[in-house]
Amino acid sequence: MKKFLKTLRRGMAFVLIPGILCCLAVLGLNFYITSSAAPYILTPEEAAQLEGTDCALVLGCAVWGQNTPSPMLADRLDRSLELYESGAVPKIIVSGDHGKEYYDEVNVMRQYCLDAGVPSEDLFMDHAGFSTYESMYRAREVFACQKPVIITQKYHLYRAVYTARALGVDAYGVASDYRSYAGQFYREAREVLARCKDFCYVLLDVQPTFLGEVIPVSGDGNATLG
Repeated sequence: MKKFLKTLRRGMAFVLIPGILCCLAVLGLNFYITSSAAPYILTPEEAAQLEGTDCALVLGCAVWGQNTPSPMLADRLDRSLELYESGAVPKIIVSGDHGKEYYDEVNVMRQYCLDAGVPSEDLFMDHAGFSTYESMYRAREVFACQKPVIITQKYHLYRAVYTARALGVDAYGVASDYRSYAGQFYREAREVLARCKDFCYVLLDVQPTFLGEVIPVSGDGNATLG
């Protein structure tokens, strides 16, 4: 019996110690990412004081049906419109998933901004922003962003700002939390692991699904139609 208990204790230690170390590593990375990004997360008023911003970079999320942004997405777009109308940013990039013919985040986002009065030449579409990491990478490589203001909810903003800055982009962020959102506990839990994933992607310089020709955000957004 004693031998059995001793073996059991060793087996538990063999499982528990790596598990504890893994949890500590995840928590440590999350602390590092959030604390690194925090100084660059601004209020709309603070963002308006920045000089040389080239765009608001709006990160996509779910659309409902063919043409309706979800509440989270609508709030992101409303925040970008607020910054655009105040003169804090001269252009808007909407970055999201348009990888399937029947699911199109970016044209829904673009139409929302057009309906709010943004000229089409000031609206750029990133059709291959399939993830936060890919949106940041393509902002640098495809749209030649140098100083974007990233727009998303705050829980997500830490990772987006960290990733952009780790990729060498002078990025800032403004949160778009106008309300509470259903399912937020799940999103917060998922984000803990997503931060670790993007940390590794930056280290490994993982290439996005698509790159393509350079379309500078300083130019005409109509070049991204199609």
